[in-house]
Amino acid sequence: MPGANIIPLFVIIPLFTAFFISLIGRFIKSTYVDIVSGLSSFLLLIFSFWGLAILGRCPETALVYKIGGWLPPFGICMVLDGLSNFMLVTVNIIAFLVVIYSFNYMEKYTDKPKFYTLFFLMLTGMNGVIVTGDLFNLFVFLEIASISSYALVAFGTEAEELEASFKYAIMGSVASAFIFIGIAFLYGFTSTLNMADMARVLSAKPSNWAVPFVSVLFLMGFGLKSALVPFHAWLPDAHSSAPASISAMLSGVLIKTLGVYALARIFFNVIGASGTVLSVLMFLGALSMLVAVILALSQWDLKRLLAYHSISQIGYVVLGIGLGTPLGILGGLFHLFNHSIFKSLLFLNSGAIDYSARTRDLREMSGLRKKLPVTAGTNLIASMSIAGIPPLNGFFSKLIIILACVQKGHIGYALAAVIASVLTLASFMKVQKFAFLGPLKEKYQAIKEVPPAMKFAMVSLATICILGGLLLLPSFSFFLNNAVNVLSDGRDYALAVFGAVLK
Repeated sequence: MPGANIIPLFVIIPLFTAFFISLIGRFIKSTYVDIVSGLSSFLLLIFSFWGLAILGRCPETALVYKIGGWLPPFGICMVLDGLSNFMLVTVNIIAFLVVIYSFNYMEKYTDKPKFYTLFFLMLTGMNGVIVTGDLFNLFVFLEIASISSYALVAFGTEAEELEASFKYAIMGSVASAFIFIGIAFLYGFTSTLNMADMARVLSAKPSNWAVPFVSVLFLMGFGLKSALVPFHAWLPDAHSSAPASISAMLSGVLIKTLGVYALARIFFNVIGASGTVLSVLMFLGALSMLVAVILALSQWDLKRLLAYHSISQIGYVVLGIGLGTPLGILGGLFHLFNHSIFKSLLFLNSGAIDYSARTRDLREMSGLRKKLPVTAGTNLIASMSIAGIPPLNGFFSKLIIILACVQKGHIGYALAAVIASVLTLASFMKVQKFAFLGPLKEKYQAIKEVPPAMKFAMVSLATICILGGLLLLPSFSFFLNNAVNVLSDGRDYALAVFGAVLK
């Protein structure tokens, strides 16, 4: 199929890069490792937009790559549709800018080649989860990304980081066990692992026990991966302990890819999203919004504060998708993209502060905007965006979610979203007050703004925060609408995949 040959490149390029850097990294200069990493991540970004251009011409279709030429469901296939392309663009924008940021930031760690090796293995896993059309391979790629992220959380090898990584690994393994058992039951019931074929079988062979039982397992497994309340205990330690580059990836795209995307893909396109499942998703989303933002208000460690806000903002995404209406799904997916941008930026800002001022404690900071104007400016933009202040991107996605709640008659959920947004604003006003405003302390008189590569990454993300609302304009709306249509069409995913195979 024309265009389908780009799909395996999303796995091949980062996997080759990981092994190439691991083999030659110790023998060449750090600068060359940076160049290889930057080129690889840039290529992935280019191919993501290329896929967007292909699907933009024919949005109702899917591209299917048949591995080894074997037709599904007998062979393994990779699928590129509106939803997977939306996720690929989101993931690879963040990955490219985080790699650029890491050129300077990771110099303070001892072994940059090992960092890039693990980073690209994690990226391989995330891209694989997004493009696979096979449920077991989704699990395999999920484990590749998870295991790499466990090691990256512990990359600094300090006691705090090792403890956080251990907790993350234990909770992640529990989540993987739930997911694996759910896949095993589905395979036993449908006799297939191809997701399109599984959707076809389940629509023709209703079950009184298998689907509800598997739904509970997936809710627990992917709920842990996405750190929804009450499955969130691992995230504050993991995100606050990891290097800022990894915190940006974990919060920006990892929990969305391994958690929210996989959950939405399986429930909407494979087993079908029942009213009960959607109600549970809405409840967990609203609970996460409120509980996490309240916990964030009492935090003084900047990265830990941001970690709790990750849980809260994921609540908005899950609430929107859980509404199950086209408007709700649009708001959920748009907020997923927006959160990837502004939360990655906030974690990169925290890394810039730590890089220059050597502290993450808000009580030790004051007046840093005088010495770190770019960091302060981009942090203000990201803070206003996450709080939903117009005309920044976070305002539009939150507004759509609130309107979708009202449209469906869930006034309580709409009110919860408004309250969480007000509390988010209060939390980030605290960050502005203690970190950037006030008199500059004597010990910070000699600090300097971060190097150009780090500034480039932060300014780029801030620019997307400012211009992100343009994605709702008719000229650019296909980026979101194609993804919304895939989820709204539900099990018609099977027709799109098999239709593409037969062309």
